[in-house]
Amino acid sequence: MRLSLSRAPRIATGFRAFQRGFTLMELLVVMTIIALLSTIGMVGYRHSTKVAKEAVLKENLFQIRHALEQFHADRGRYPSSLAQLRDKGYVRELPKDPMTSSAETWRTEMESADPDQPEAEPGIFNIRSGSQDISEDAVPYSDW
Repeated sequence: MRLSLSRAPRIATGFRAFQRGFTLMELLVVMTIIALLSTIGMVGYRHSTKVAKEAVLKENLFQIRHALEQFHADRGRYPSSLAQLRDKGYVRELPKDPMTSSAETWRTEMESADPDQPEAEPGIFNIRSGSQDISEDAVPYSDW
């Protein structure tokens, strides 16, 4: 029994046998979709890290200001340097400013001189971030 050529299985030969890949257009579409998704992901990631840094800054400012007030309540004066808070045990170590990644960039505000005790050294009564960047609320970090 003989098979006709129209019903016989065809064997791929030549160039058509290797044509199982993707077209250039399909690759471009996939790469465009991946680029868009990664861009959206990076924007979300950057926003999340900025919000997290702001939360850490708020907590660090609260803790240092609380330690300043505790120092004042215990000793009747504010410390003349932030190192005194650490040395006297009010904080284990001075936290870093998350916006500048340094513990050396804190901006301190000194209390006004006491007219009753002009020889007394003024102390630090407030602390602010040393960063000049602007928060999500459009307020500079140095004003927090």
